[in-house]
Amino acid sequence: MNLNIKAAAESTYDAIVVGSGISGGWAAKELCEKGLKTLVLERGRNVEHVKDYTTANWAPWDFPHHGKFTREMNENHPIQSRCYAFDESTQHFWVNDKENPYNEIKPFNWLRGNHVGGDRSCGGGRCTAGAISTSAPMPKTGMGWTGPSALQGY
Repeated sequence: MNLNIKAAAESTYDAIVVGSGISGGWAAKELCEKGLKTLVLERGRNVEHVKDYTTANWAPWDFPHHGKFTREMNENHPIQSRCYAFDESTQHFWVNDKENPYNEIKPFNWLRGNHVGGDRSCGGGRCTAGAISTSAPMPKTGMGWTGPSALQGY
């Protein structure tokens, strides 16, 4: 018989945060700094800096439609395409609205990246590098929060 008698203690958390975007990342930071054992759940792929920016150095004429919107893009991404940063060169970072619908009763732009860290992780201020689980205090650099990537090993 194989029993894991530590399972209950190891799988119990004081707080669970869903998503590590700007709000979830900040919530996890605050909870961890208060000493709570916090679990962050994330969906999507982990975007690795430089390696996953496959179209970053492409010129507009290198894209099949020269970076312009197509009918197919508008059909598959009617909400995401409202964002200024959505185009032929960045569409692989966004969810497909047809495959991931939500009921828009009133106009609401729920911009959703299909990667760890929410829609801010591919911008200039990358928030996170992956999902975390820790009760350790968050490290500080003097320049703000260093993010979950600094917690590996906790």
